[in-house]
Amino acid sequence: MQDSASVAIVGAGIAGLTMALCLARNGIAADIFEQAATLDEVGAGLQLSPNASRILVELGLLPALEDVWSEPESITLVDGRSLRPLAEVPAGANARKRWAAPYGVLHRASLQEILLNAARSEPRCRLHLGSRIEGDPVAAVAAATGRRPTVVIGADGIWSQARAAIPGAGAVRFSGSIAWRLLLPRAGASACLSSNRITAFLGPRAHLVAYPLREIDGFNLVAIVDGKSSDAEWVGKESEERRLEFAAAFEAWHPDLRSMIENAVSATYWPLCTVDEGAWHNGRDIILIGDAAHAMSPFAAQGAAMAIEDARELAHCLAACAEAPAAFARYEHARRARIARVRKRAAFNRFAYHARGPVRVARNLVLALKGAEALAADLDWLYGYDASERKKR
Repeated sequence: MQDSASVAIVGAGIAGLTMALCLARNGIAADIFEQAATLDEVGAGLQLSPNASRILVELGLLPALEDVWSEPESITLVDGRSLRPLAEVPAGANARKRWAAPYGVLHRASLQEILLNAARSEPRCRLHLGSRIEGDPVAAVAAATGRRPTVVIGADGIWSQARAAIPGAGAVRFSGSIAWRLLLPRAGASACLSSNRITAFLGPRAHLVAYPLREIDGFNLVAIVDGKSSDAEWVGKESEERRLEFAAAFEAWHPDLRSMIENAVSATYWPLCTVDEGAWHNGRDIILIGDAAHAMSPFAAQGAAMAIEDARELAHCLAACAEAPAAFARYEHARRARIARVRKRAAFNRFAYHARGPVRVARNLVLALKGAEALAADLDWLYGYDASERKKR
C-alpha cells in the first residue's frame, strides 16, 4: 500500500490486536478502535495449535507465551462412559519437531494481555479504548481521527457491527450446540485428568475437553452439548434450568466425570453460533477477518487460530498490493479454500465426537486401527500450515 494509506481496525480482541501487530511488522501503521474502556477477555482457556503459534512466534511473542502457557505432551481421546483411551496424538516436543511450532494452552486473558502489551510498545499501533464505531465504519473512523481511512478491517467478532457495511455478508446462525466453560481447581480434579495432556472425552450428543491452565493451577473444561438457544444472550451465567439441562447431557457418563463437573466453578454457557458463507469485503475499503467473517463451530479448536492466520495473510496482502481492492481479492483467494476445509473438519469432528450406537463403535475401531502416527499425519495440513509460504502466489 502507499505510504499515505490509513488503516483502521475495529475491535481489539485477539483478531484485532494480532492484525495490528502483523501490519506493523510489514511497516503499516493502524488505529485500533475498541468500544470497551478496558480490555477484559471473556471465556476461559484457549488452545494455540502450531499453525497459530507459528505466527505469534514470528511476532516475537514466544518468550511471553512460554511464561504462562503449558505445552501438553499429547492430545488424547477418551470414552466418556468407560474412561477407556481411544486414541492419542503426540504434541509437546513432537509438535515442535513435526510442525515446526509449539502447541500451547493458556487462559484467553493471558494471550489478550500479551498482545495488548506488544501493541502498546509498538509505535505503529495506536489504540483507542472506549471508542465505539457505529453505522458506516469509514465515516465513523474519519470522524474519530479527522482522516478518511483507506482500509477499515472489521475484527469485532461474531456480533460484528462492521459486517453490516458488507453487502451479501453471511448471517449469524445458531449451530445447535451449547458450550459450557468451567474452571476446575487442581484439588477438585479427577485422576482421569493429567497436567501434561489435553483430554477430549467423547459421548453421545456431547463431549468434554479438559486441559491444564498454569495461571489458575487447575484445569479448563469445555463441555459442548447438543441443545437449543432459548435467548439472545451471547454468554450467560448458569441458572438452575440450564444446569439441569447440562447435567442431563452427562447422566450416562462415568461417575468421576460427573462429579468433576459438579465441582467446577465459574460456569458459563455459550450458545454456539456460526456465520454463514457470504461476502468478506465490499471490494473497496472495508474487509472482515476472524469470527466477523467466518465464525465456525469449535469442534476443531481453530476459531482463534483462523483469526490469527487471517491477520498474517491480510497484512502480507496489504503490504504487497498498491491498492486495497487488489489486496482484498488476493487475500480472499488465499483464505477461502483454507476456511472451507477447516469448517469441513469441524463438521466431521462434531459427527464423530457425538456419535451413538453403531457409528460410535465404528469410530472407536477406526481410531484404534489408525495409531498415533497416522492421526498426526492427518493433521499435517492443519497444524503444518505456514502463511509465509503463500508468498509464492
